[in-house]
Amino acid sequence: MSEKVRASKSGFGRDVDHKMELNYDREEEAGTPVHIVNWLNQMLEGEHPKCESTDWKSICNYLRDGVALCKLINKLLKQEGRNPVQFQKKVMSPFVAMTNIENFNKGCLEFGLAKEFEFQSGDLWEVRKGPFLNVINCLHSLGFVANSKKVMPCYQGEVTKFLDRD
Repeated sequence: MSEKVRASKSGFGRDVDHKMELNYDREEEAGTPVHIVNWLNQMLEGEHPKCESTDWKSICNYLRDGVALCKLINKLLKQEGRNPVQFQKKVMSPFVAMTNIENFNKGCLEFGLAKEFEFQSGDLWEVRKGPFLNVINCLHSLGFVANSKKVMPCYQGEVTKFLDRD
């Protein structure tokens, strides 16, 4: 069976995707994805397989079914005595994965992450570099919220400031 191919974006849509990809590249230069993977692996040690690589496609595919995300937020919620989010461990369809991702986002709000740091399930599910920036921003911000609550192991990411170069 042939692989599905999306039509190329043009105009404003292409410009937005390009800008998001450049912003992802800046976060990558700052080491943000490496810090996120290290934190995820430490937080989920013994509960979920490790993410073995720090390139964007590997991280995206690791998180894509939402299981690692739900395990992470449940661990954070448990430390506060809150109820865990529901999720399905065996993901056999995109619908189940997207439901897991939405439950992760709900758990993030309950944990104290600001709504503007949530991402849409398609940002992760579609495996596209530009939209994946939203996932990285969410996890980066979640790490800082966890740090503010003295969660261990602590997130080692740094606040990055970039001037708009365009």
